[in-house]
Amino acid sequence: MSDAERYERIVEVLRVLEEMSWDRVILVEGRRDVTALEHLGIFGDIYTVQASGGPIKAAEYVADKKKKAVILTDWDRKGDIIASDLEVHLNALDVQYDTAVRSRLAELCRIDIKDVQSLDELVHRLAV
Repeated sequence: MSDAERYERIVEVLRVLEEMSWDRVILVEGRRDVTALEHLGIFGDIYTVQASGGPIKAAEYVADKKKKAVILTDWDRKGDIIASDLEVHLNALDVQYDTAVRSRLAELCRIDIKDVQSLDELVHRLAV
């Protein structure tokens, strides 16, 4: 797949994420992830799991908001563990969540980056 094709596919996934951000809580690991998403035009209710008490607190936050969640942790080993923990705790509170966006971004970006905080830089580089 060419960089141009990959760019288009990443942008398509980001459009889906932007639409989801209107009525869902996006769960990321840290503040730099929030900044990267904002640089990409994705705002809304973005919750930093690591800075705000971990997966249990994140699941409780989403449940209290009575919203669905988007799990968007990094696609490295640590991010996989956090995503798995989030799934367990969200399931325990009967909160619906999406992991497809994370999976698709990981698939498209893994050869260049391993984290959400680098996503804006990659998109900018591929756009040129």
